[in-house]
Amino acid sequence: MIKKLLALSISLAFLSAPALVHAEGNITTGKTKAASCAGCHGEDGNSMGSTFPKLAGQHAGYLVKQLQAFKDGSRNAPMMAPLAMGLDAKSVEDIAAYYASQRISANELPILPFDDDDEDEDEIDTEKQAAEQKTELNNLMAIGSDLYRNGNLKTDVSACIACHGPYGEGNKPASFPTLKGQHADYLIKALTDFKNGDRSNIPDNMMHMIAMKMTDKEIQAVSYHISMLK
Repeated sequence: MIKKLLALSISLAFLSAPALVHAEGNITTGKTKAASCAGCHGEDGNSMGSTFPKLAGQHAGYLVKQLQAFKDGSRNAPMMAPLAMGLDAKSVEDIAAYYASQRISANELPILPFDDDDEDEDEIDTEKQAAEQKTELNNLMAIGSDLYRNGNLKTDVSACIACHGPYGEGNKPASFPTLKGQHADYLIKALTDFKNGDRSNIPDNMMHMIAMKMTDKEIQAVSYHISMLK
């Protein structure tokens, strides 16, 4: 049954894929043009802030598509839209080529916040909380791994592996993004935005249809798992 779901997911993915984009930018020129992006995305595309996506190693075609979407308003992003509008087509391709040539950095294991339930700090059993936190994190990582590879048959959540590959490498010809090594916080926000319809103004968007069936816990779990893929 799982194999059938994966096959169906792959078929739907390719049927729903938009026209392919072949960016042939200049990496050297792109590095210079990307200097203004460094404040949020890092000099080499590895952002320091976990809410800003890493762009290093992302498929150039996908980056071109997103910048074009920012420009034409099909992707709602008040911060990115004015920046993208100032780029001509060649600059978009050059910047995309530069980031695609960079290597994405690895992440540390996610850290779950301590929940002290408003207790006095001196009364908190930190060792017990650390053990509970480790157990909860392990459970979330296991849920995320299973969801990524197998989906959720009960709720018709498709497996991420169908479009994004076994190691989160994405699918370059189909312009499906690479996800490996991305910040967990950014992934959680992205999936939540897809779920709420804030990420795309297209009702039948594939990611919206998948994310809207996911629980908040599943979104957190799969985001944690993806952030550790290499």
